[in-house]
Amino acid sequence: MMEQWISRFLEAQSAELDAALNTRLAYGRDLKDFAGWLAARDSGFETTDRAEIEDYIAFCEAQGLSRATRARRLASIRQLFRFAYEEDLRTDNPAIQIRGPGRAKRLPKTLSIEEVERLLEAAQDHGRNALEKMRTSCLLELLYATGMRVSELVTLPVSAARGNPAMILVRGKGGKERLVPLSPPARKALAEWLAMRDAEEDLAKRKRGKPASTYLFPGRGATGHMTRQAFFLLMKTLAVKAGVSPETVTPHTIRHAFATHLLQNGADLRAIQMMLGHADLATTEVYTHVLEARLRELVLEHHPLAGGD
Repeated sequence: MMEQWISRFLEAQSAELDAALNTRLAYGRDLKDFAGWLAARDSGFETTDRAEIEDYIAFCEAQGLSRATRARRLASIRQLFRFAYEEDLRTDNPAIQIRGPGRAKRLPKTLSIEEVERLLEAAQDHGRNALEKMRTSCLLELLYATGMRVSELVTLPVSAARGNPAMILVRGKGGKERLVPLSPPARKALAEWLAMRDAEEDLAKRKRGKPASTYLFPGRGATGHMTRQAFFLLMKTLAVKAGVSPETVTPHTIRHAFATHLLQNGADLRAIQMMLGHADLATTEVYTHVLEARLRELVLEHHPLAGGD
């Protein structure tokens, strides 16, 4: 019965809210764990109450799960029971008044301009052939020029790159679309990659009768495009090649660098919000704290009196 609840809930998330696949997978994992915990206590979604849900969150803490993970699991449970109440699967919502652990406030990790420049330089010469080198360079140039999420980058349709665009249309969370301007280096890399990509696709079509991919960065897997995991590993390899700590380099730290460097150079916070695709300006405001922290660090490192007592 609990599996049926989860299936119905996930179907509704997909059909009604257009929730991203990764979001649905996270909901599914969290709810299956909760269902297993309830089943071991001869309980279920139909009968559980507030006290039992709070016991589960306490159990998660005892297991050593992070505050962020516990907050996400409670959010999944809240969503499930809100759905159950709205669908008349229950006459009450036992999770509605439960206070979560909240998320620890952490400043996003970022990279210096010099570190990003070294990564971009390394990308230009990374690959087994000219095609792979151009793809790597284009990927990184686009990521730093737009601040896209990695899922947005690898799923870009090739149609978005046609016509040497000055701006690129990005489809973000919840299917929301936004236009993001491209820097001259990104436009150049995009045009060069598109020409090489199209030639390769035409060759594959003539040799194997393979239809052209609809994605800007085609892949051989079931998705049809380069995977997030493949790009993540590529970033780690580039970090080593560029002499930048691999621990600090991920697609997301490049996104953070995009926002921080824009702010550092005088960009408007509202404009950065729109380019990042943040629904709430408060999410973007964290970059002001990143900038403040970086400035304090520079003063402590370089001011002649910083070492005084």
